[in-house]
Amino acid sequence: MLSPIGDLGVAVDEAGVCAISFDGAPAGGERGDDELLAAAAEQLRSYFAGELTEFDLPLSVRRGGDFERAVWSELAAIPYGAMRTYGEVAAAVGGPSDRPTDPTGARAVGAACNRNPLPIVVPCHRVVGAGGKLVGFGGGLARKRHLLELEARVTLEHTWR
Repeated sequence: MLSPIGDLGVAVDEAGVCAISFDGAPAGGERGDDELLAAAAEQLRSYFAGELTEFDLPLSVRRGGDFERAVWSELAAIPYGAMRTYGEVAAAVGGPSDRPTDPTGARAVGAACNRNPLPIVVPCHRVVGAGGKLVGFGGGLARKRHLLELEARVTLEHTWR
């Protein structure tokens, strides 16, 4: 699907949406569930239009170790328009280091974010470096900035209503 941040590929399997890619290629799907694909595309369009702040799609995560899955679960809990640092996510999930200032924990979270099979829906773009620094994103920093700015704008607009 075409989006404001470029072509997105969306893949589904028998359990739900299983992959979103930034190159437009729907990698990882096992079947063509037109209804689920249409629902995912519509929710993504609504998200980019600033109309949707929470996805309601069945998800299928078929890979990842315990630590990665814990990180992805923590990412899914970050509210729309909010941000967490890699260190804060590391502290929340434990793992290589549960101290927010330990760079090994932050790096492990960064690696898990990079392997997130469902970017945007599982919002790894909401994770930033220490002090709010814009670092790391599998889709590139321009896409990350666009997503964060979109959410900040929509959050501000909802605040003023």
